[in-house]
Amino acid sequence: MAITTASESKVFVCVTPALPATDAAAEYAALTWVEIGEVEDMGEFGDESSDVTFASVGDGRTRHLKGVRDAGTLALVCGRDPADAGQIALKTAEKTKFSYPIKVQAADAISEDYTDSVYYFNAKVMSARDNYGSVDNVVRTNFSLGIDSAIIEVPSAEIP
Repeated sequence: MAITTASESKVFVCVTPALPATDAAAEYAALTWVEIGEVEDMGEFGDESSDVTFASVGDGRTRHLKGVRDAGTLALVCGRDPADAGQIALKTAEKTKFSYPIKVQAADAISEDYTDSVYYFNAKVMSARDNYGSVDNVVRTNFSLGIDSAIIEVPSAEIP
């Protein structure tokens, strides 16, 4: 594999809340997806373990253990488009307490004979804030997606 840019990568949302049984790539792939338009920044996501420490009196050393895993909060920045179906879906989801399936499609195929990598996960839309800024700014909507499932990665592969 070669390194690549984020250019032409895409983010999608399923407008139906996630079901607890949706935990395999094939189940996610079968969902109906709506692309989120005008994405400027896809932020970062991925597991990180909390640092659990124990200080031993006997040897005067702190021990570090891996605790609970957290896939993070995806900070999605979009050029505000009030007619975009994906942005509308995220704003609607923000008003609920439910998790929604998210799909991130990387533009990392090394040739037309390969697929792009895809990531699937469930997230709660924690916020949808418009940022108007100053006179020459593009108005943006900043979405905060709290990931509350494992992230399933389907790596780029040769098309059979």
